[in-house]
Parts: sequence; structure tokens; C-alpha cells
Amino acid sequence: MTRTPEFSTTTWRKSSYSDGGDNNCVEVSDDHPGIVPVRDSKRPDDSPVLVFTATSWTSFLAGIKS
Repeated sequence: MTRTPEFSTTTWRKSSYSDGGDNNCVEVSDDHPGIVPVRDSKRPDDSPVLVFTATSWTSFLAGIKS
């Protein structure tokens, strides 16, 4: 049985590459072992949370860095 994670108390952070503004940013959380939740920083209260496995997220970051 798969349980849906609870994100109401999650601590979110923006990318260190963010310009500090509210445009075109995503927020991620390190609070959940094995998964990486991602959301739109412009709509933190009502945007859907996308959930990636930690392995998939690491592969994604490696791909955009190269």
C-alpha cells in the first residue's frame, strides 16, 4: 500500500540559482527521505506538489548541469 505524503509542515527552499524574485522558480524539500517534492514558488498554497524519487531527481539535476 502506498501512502500519500503529507506536505503541510514541509520546509521548502528555492534553488541557489534563483534570482531572489518570485518569477520562474520552483521550490523543493529535503524533509522526505527517498522522495523529492517540488512545487511552484509563485503559488505555494495551491499549486500541485510533484513528487519524484530521489534517484530520478538526482538524474534530472545531473542532466541539466551537463
